[in-house]
Amino acid sequence: MECDFCEKKATVFLTQLVEGEMKKMCLCEECAEDKGVTDPTGFSLADSVLGAGGAPDQGHVVTNPDEGSPCPVCGFTFNKFQQVGRLGCSECYRTFEDEIGRRLKGMHKGSLHVGRVPEGLLEAHARQQRLDRLRDRLEQAIAAENYEEAAGLRDEIHEIETSVAAQL
Repeated sequence: MECDFCEKKATVFLTQLVEGEMKKMCLCEECAEDKGVTDPTGFSLADSVLGAGGAPDQGHVVTNPDEGSPCPVCGFTFNKFQQVGRLGCSECYRTFEDEIGRRLKGMHKGSLHVGRVPEGLLEAHARQQRLDRLRDRLEQAIAAENYEEAAGLRDEIHEIETSVAAQL
């Protein structure tokens, strides 16, 4: 496959949703570097396809007044995310968690994966979630000095852990 900008062999392939349409771009190493593809803050496929300073996605309106505040680690802002279509670092996911969650819920049925899982893993996961909830309740009962409830929760946790150990 050839680079979209020169005749060399394409080794970098980009896909992005631009104004509701899937846009694809093929680049050679040199063109990818020239276009700033390797810089997470400097490249937007939308800008390349639509021309420099392409139209922002009109479907997303910034409603949170503090969305302009930067990520404490990399300085990336949510507005910059809207422009380039990706975040600056892993801390950005926590910094912009609320807005990203709202957008995910708008694009998908929810923000949790409920697809297929390997056999046996579903039961183990449900059991682990139950243990986590029981341990949280145990901590709360101890903090509230409700020792009778705490003892019951402790016994329930022990019973589940013992049954798991017996199965192994």
